[in-house]
Amino acid sequence: MELLALGVSHKTAPVAVRERLAFSDNEARRFLEELVREDAQEAVVISTCNRTELYVVAGDPVQAESAVLTALARRAGIRPTELAEVMYFPRNCDAARQLYRVASGLESMIVGEAEVQGQVRRAYEAALAADTTGPLTNRLFTAALQTGRRVRSETKIGEGRISVSTVAVDLAKDVVGHLADREVVIIGAGETSELTAQALATEGVSTVFVANRHADRARSLAERFGGTVLSLDHLPRQLETADIVVASTASPHPIVTADALAEVIRVRAGKPLMLIDLAVPRDIDPECGELPAVSVYDMDDLQGVVARNLEVRSEEALRAEQVVEDEIQRFAKWLGQLDVVPTIAALRRHGDEIVDGVLAENANRWESLSDKDRERVEALAHAVAQRLLHEPTLRLKAASGHGRLQLLRELFGLDEGIAPAAERPADVVELDERRARDT
Repeated sequence: MELLALGVSHKTAPVAVRERLAFSDNEARRFLEELVREDAQEAVVISTCNRTELYVVAGDPVQAESAVLTALARRAGIRPTELAEVMYFPRNCDAARQLYRVASGLESMIVGEAEVQGQVRRAYEAALAADTTGPLTNRLFTAALQTGRRVRSETKIGEGRISVSTVAVDLAKDVVGHLADREVVIIGAGETSELTAQALATEGVSTVFVANRHADRARSLAERFGGTVLSLDHLPRQLETADIVVASTASPHPIVTADALAEVIRVRAGKPLMLIDLAVPRDIDPECGELPAVSVYDMDDLQGVVARNLEVRSEEALRAEQVVEDEIQRFAKWLGQLDVVPTIAALRRHGDEIVDGVLAENANRWESLSDKDRERVEALAHAVAQRLLHEPTLRLKAASGHGRLQLLRELFGLDEGIAPAAERPADVVELDERRARDT
C-alpha cells in the first residue's frame, strides 16, 4: 500500500481552475465512495477556497493516480495532461508532509491562519462518515491535526488572527480609504462572513447588510455586529447604494451576475462599487468588472496584500517548519513499520519453508529415529533458521525503509509469484516523462 496526494492550490492554479475542482459536501461524498469502490482502499478530500486535495491509499499507486487525475479532469472539463501541469503528486512521507503543512497553516495564502485546521478536521470527519478512511488515513489525519495544534501552541505563527477576511478588509481600505462611513453588503453567513463582519466592526463600520438564504444565521450576525438582514431577493435594490460588497457563500453558481448588475449600475449614476469575492466557486461573475465604475477582486487578487503577512510571519514559519519535520519523522517511522511487518513475516515463513523442504528431502535418512526424536530434529532445525533470521529482523525494525525492504525481498525471492503491475496509462507515462525533464 502507498499513500498518495493529488492536489491543486492557489500556488499552482488560478481561481478559474480551482473553482472547477471544488466539491460540495455531497459531491465529495459521492466522489470518495466511487473512488474507494473502484481504485483505492482509503480516500479523503479537502476542498476549500484555495485548494482541492485528495489523500488516497492504494495498492497500485500508478493506477490510482491515473484514475483520480482522470476523474478530476473530467469534472473540470480539462485534458488530464493539462490538469497535471498545475497539480502536485507527492507520495508517502512527502504526501504526509503536505497535509501537515496544510493543517499547520504553512500552505495557506494567509500563513498561519487558523480556519484551515477546522477545514481539515471537517474533511476528515466527512470521510469517516462516508466510511472511506482506514488505518493509514486515520493515523495520517489524526497526526496532521495534532501537528497543527503543536504549531499553534509552540509558535506565534497564528498571532493577530489574520485571515482571508481581514486581508479583504485591508484591501478595501487600500482601495476606498476610510471605511466607517461606507455602506457594506456581506453576502453569506458562514465563518468567512462572520470574520469579515468582525474585521469591519473594528474599522467602525456600523451598517453591515447581511444577505443569505439562512435567515436565522444571518439575523444572528446582524444583531451581533449592528447590521440589517436582507434576503437575496432584495439584494439588487441594496446594491443600488452599496459601496463595498464582500461575497462568501457555498453556491455552485454566481450570486451576482453581470446582466443583473448592469440593471443596478444604471441607477448608481457612476458611483464606484467594489466587489470582493472570497468564494470558490466564485459568487461574483468576473464579467461584472467590465461594467462602468465596478471593480472586482477575487482570491487571486488578495495575494499582493498577503505579501505583508508573509514578511511578518517568516521567522515563526521557520519554527513551524521544525515542528512539522519533527512530526514527519514520527510518521515515517510508523509508516516504515507498516511495510516491515509483512516483510518480516514473509522472511520467517520463507525460512520455515526451507527447513520443511530440507527435512522432507532427507526424511529417509532418519527412518530409524523415534517420533519423539524426529520432533526434536525438526524443532532444532526451525530454531536454527529463526536464530539466523533474528538479527536481520531486529536490524530491519530499527532501520526500515522501502529500499532496504525491496533489496531483502529480492535477495530472498519474497516477491516471486506476484503479478507484475498493470501497464501504465498513456497520460501517466506522459506525466512522468514531464517530471523527469523538470528534475
